[in-house]
Amino acid sequence: MTLIVLGLALWWAAHLWKRLAPGSRDAMGNAGKGLVTVGVLAGVVLMVMGYRGVEHIDLWYPPSFLTHVNNLLMFFAVYLYAASGMKTRITRVIRHPQLTAVKTWAIGHLLVNGDLASVILFGGLLAWAVVEVILINKAVPRGPLPEPAPMGKESGAVVGAVVVLVAIMLVHNWLGVPPWG
Repeated sequence: MTLIVLGLALWWAAHLWKRLAPGSRDAMGNAGKGLVTVGVLAGVVLMVMGYRGVEHIDLWYPPSFLTHVNNLLMFFAVYLYAASGMKTRITRVIRHPQLTAVKTWAIGHLLVNGDLASVILFGGLLAWAVVEVILINKAVPRGPLPEPAPMGKESGAVVGAVVVLVAIMLVHNWLGVPPWG
């Protein structure tokens, strides 16, 4: 569990540095961006190593139907991430689509994983995304809404989300975690 917690701490610190200490972050310029990148990547490596190497301690046993709920949430999370870059219509409603995608992803994974390591990992990332949204909303007023996207962008985001979700599911299956139950 130590590696998971250290990874989460690095993830939180690297991402929140800009919000909590903007002066020191800005003073470093591009070197600061590099340091954030190294912190985030090191955090991910530690979280993955910790999660894959920890003893499995069950806290509850999720019912099998939640796998389907998770898969639907994963589609929505991937779509939100794509929508953010493509500025689709949903970005007129959801201010932080990427962070909402992380929260959706984390909730989905909490639903289907009832072990302690999952609660720490996915709960920690969910908590980070919530804190990040709160800090951004306090610091930065919402700008003008983007123009409604053409239907081609909407369709592209949906098709892209399906393709990426299938790829993610195949990787999960390859790693021995079949996402379809």
